[in-house]
Amino acid sequence: MSNTVILGAGLAGLSYSYHLGHENCILFEKNKYAGGHIYSHQRDGFTWDEGPHVSFTNNDYVRKLLADSIEGDYHEFECNVSNYYQGSWIPHPAQSNLFAVPQPKRSECLKDFLYSRDEAKRLLETPKNYGQWLECAFGKTFAQTFPFAYTRKYWTCDPASLATDWVGNRVYYPDVETVLAGSEKAPERKTHYISTVRYPKHGGFVSFAKKLIDGSKINLGYKVSLIDLKGKRVHFSNGERCTFKKLISTLPLPEFINLNVDVPSDVSEAALALRCSSLLLVNVTANHSSLKPYHWMYVYDKDMMSTRINMIELLSANNCPDGRTGIQVEVYESAYQPFQISHSDVAQAVVKELQDIGLAKGKMTVHTQYVPYANVIFDHNRREAQDIILSWLEQFGLAREEQDLDPMTDWDSVKDNHYGDLILAGRFGQWKYFWSDDCIMRGMTIAQGHN
Repeated sequence: MSNTVILGAGLAGLSYSYHLGHENCILFEKNKYAGGHIYSHQRDGFTWDEGPHVSFTNNDYVRKLLADSIEGDYHEFECNVSNYYQGSWIPHPAQSNLFAVPQPKRSECLKDFLYSRDEAKRLLETPKNYGQWLECAFGKTFAQTFPFAYTRKYWTCDPASLATDWVGNRVYYPDVETVLAGSEKAPERKTHYISTVRYPKHGGFVSFAKKLIDGSKINLGYKVSLIDLKGKRVHFSNGERCTFKKLISTLPLPEFINLNVDVPSDVSEAALALRCSSLLLVNVTANHSSLKPYHWMYVYDKDMMSTRINMIELLSANNCPDGRTGIQVEVYESAYQPFQISHSDVAQAVVKELQDIGLAKGKMTVHTQYVPYANVIFDHNRREAQDIILSWLEQFGLAREEQDLDPMTDWDSVKDNHYGDLILAGRFGQWKYFWSDDCIMRGMTIAQGHN
């Protein structure tokens, strides 16, 4: 048995094994496949990712690694993203494309936006939560019409329930000139943080991980049932167990804590305080090509369950049989906002919405996939609860890191970190707002710290 054990064969775990050397690691994965959340599912000739995965990283190393995985066999294109609001299609991001917002809402948005940017008023206000941040950034009318509505659907909670430490560059903050110009006509340049993207021509997004997977020592179908950090043992539901010298866990942090023996009550309570959303993917096929040119789109209507919609054949024509469309719709729930109807009823409601929006017609098929862990919810309890957990894990070899409580990691500032015999990695392992390139960088960085 290898001295280095990795729990989970998602991008972070695979990246660590690849960069340390696959011969030095062994991975255990509960699923019958590797790739974690970037796995691409095949069904009836369609390729379904878990949401609209595309690569838009600016990191040259990650770009080359992904490209080399498929020998350059990828599409590279400028993404076309839109927003749906009460029958109108508004280019994304809506805050810099107010020209497409119907009147009188457009004028109301612009008026409140200009008021929100008044220097004296802005200096007097320090947002205490995401709701206040949105109103300060965009004005009350725009904030409450668009991001407030979307937050309740995507993050499954009221904007006031969220802290602001996660926002960073995840939400576009335009200047006054950009908003004024965009209120009159379409901007000459796109302002979304995602512009040019890459996507594999064949096999779905998981194909980008081929180089990380090849040569790795992965035990599939191994679900962790118990972890003994003091005794350095991991038990699995199939009755097997392993010992380790170093343990890299990409398991969701609350699960990792709950699987351990002799966890103090305050640590267990902290694990319960960590919130995330769950995702129901509603995958719809129809016997026609895409009726709209948008790669993905956001739905702001409060009375619709559809949150984000992804047209899979526009990412690659090979994702669908000829002449057919694949439409993937995301619907979210959490402890804050659980589903009140069955998954089947959600799916039927979504199909009706796709017809009403004008994305699907005629005979359709539908199936669903439930993803228990979708997005970490950065509420006001998260940082303190996470700190309690990480402090407790120090006694078992976890080395605290300068950015371990921050939602994102600045990879340019991560240098010469010391890592112990217990390491957390990945979006849910670290409870971070990570994208795919972050997970790859995390695996590489901790592997370099162990070499």
